Amino acid sequence: MYEVCGEKELKVILALDPGDSISGVARKIDENRETIRRVVNRLEEAGYVAYDDGLHLVDQTLRDTGLEFLTAVANISPPSISEAYVLPQFAGMEYAYTGIDAVYVWTRGGYQVARDPADYPLFIAVHESDLDDWTAFFDRFGIPTAEERLPAADLDGAIQVVFEPRPQIEVEMVDGRPVIPLQETVAFANEHYAHFQSALDMLGRMYDSVDTDANYRPN
Repeated sequence: MYEVCGEKELKVILALDPGDSISGVARKIDENRETIRRVVNRLEEAGYVAYDDGLHLVDQTLRDTGLEFLTAVANISPPSISEAYVLPQFAGMEYAYTGIDAVYVWTRGGYQVARDPADYPLFIAVHESDLDDWTAFFDRFGIPTAEERLPAADLDGAIQVVFEPRPQIEVEMVDGRPVIPLQETVAFANEHYAHFQSALDMLGRMYDSVDTDANYRPN
């Protein structure tokens, strides 16, 4: 009964949506595919996970209970920045990284505008109808949320989530992370050109569909 109750097993149970592949789950939780393949095999042998046109949980209460456990753990050991990026995968609601985080995702981590680890907002687009549920989700982990960035002096911790409520969200996937479309990301970077000149140059070299006049060369 206890043989599959490890950290990665819990992550898989929380992140797994019906129809997911092993590769898809691995990307969601930022883990090695082969490692997650072995984890899924153990979960399948234990009867927690089954394969039927994709993976699915045999009993949905496993996920609910796992989330309750994770919430209790967060009261003792708050989420780190890297863990905060994974947490939304466990909410069971659609979202997409936007703003600064969209640039970060589309450059595949290659560009990260100066961000203070002691004052670290995550920018997420969510459905307007889900806003209250998202607020409640992050509240479980002690992470403050708002629709405008909060001053660091008003917060007890480093992490906050800034929501961008939308009637609809167009989502693309990059390395397992949901993100707003590339062209929308480029438009945001152009709007804040002084901060994202080098990112625009990077995006122009990474994607043929990106047309940018940025020609950044570091000193």
